[in-house]
Amino acid sequence: MAELSDDPQTLVSTDWLAAHLNDPDLRLLDASWHMPDTGRSGAAEYAQQHIPGARFFDIDDISDARSELPHMAPATEKFMSRLRAMGVGDGHQVVVYDSTGLFSAARVWWLFRLMGKRDVAVLDGGLPKWLAEDRPVEDMAPIIRDRHMTTSRQNQMVRDVTQVARAAKLEDHTILDARGPARFEGTAPEPRAGLRSGHIPGARNVHYATLLNVNGTMKSAPALQKVFADAGADLTKPVITTCGSGVTAAIINLALERIGKTDHALYDGSWSEWGMFPDLPIETGPAR
Repeated sequence: MAELSDDPQTLVSTDWLAAHLNDPDLRLLDASWHMPDTGRSGAAEYAQQHIPGARFFDIDDISDARSELPHMAPATEKFMSRLRAMGVGDGHQVVVYDSTGLFSAARVWWLFRLMGKRDVAVLDGGLPKWLAEDRPVEDMAPIIRDRHMTTSRQNQMVRDVTQVARAAKLEDHTILDARGPARFEGTAPEPRAGLRSGHIPGARNVHYATLLNVNGTMKSAPALQKVFADAGADLTKPVITTCGSGVTAAIINLALERIGKTDHALYDGSWSEWGMFPDLPIETGPAR
């Protein structure tokens, strides 16, 4: 397995984090989030143990409370105020991790990118790799001082249902779905009640797990290229990513960034929105 090339704007290794853990301008975020049916709480697990200095980033709380859809991207003002209160601001190098390995942390990386912040990376392998290497953890929350933050929302990084419906009809974008094959093909029920089964017409299935190694780290760039090729993903077109609720889709966005593909956006409503409306077309079975 090829060694990770550390990049503070996409992915950094546990070795990199250990070397920079005490840097005054490093801000570490625990963005652990779990599917509703797991019975797990990211906040509770953070309180029990986290990497020293980490703050907890609550994906469900730092979201658009006006939307009935789960954890939609927040307004820039809310994002700024919540991050300022967490002591995260301009001039900081942000590293995000989660307790799964590489799961929900990519969503927070994407949120920072959406807000125009580029000095943000995901910890490759997350807390499980950190613990496996017998590195330190603590259960105390850090002392926090407000830090000024400015944002510049990058609207090209997000798509709404109207834009995705148009892209699917015109076939001028490549739509990549991060859900598992059974959910993509419509043979397994959705974990959220009331949603139809299937996928957006013309989408290709790139299950997020296929982008990762068995230890939860992201595959090398050549291996990522092969995953996209095997899925039939046409990367000459702009890419729109989707999943169940906009969390694991961001893993695809992160993988695309790692291979130098920069014209990608995330469908924030994802299947929680598309599967809810009976007038939106769906396909079932393998990608056509």
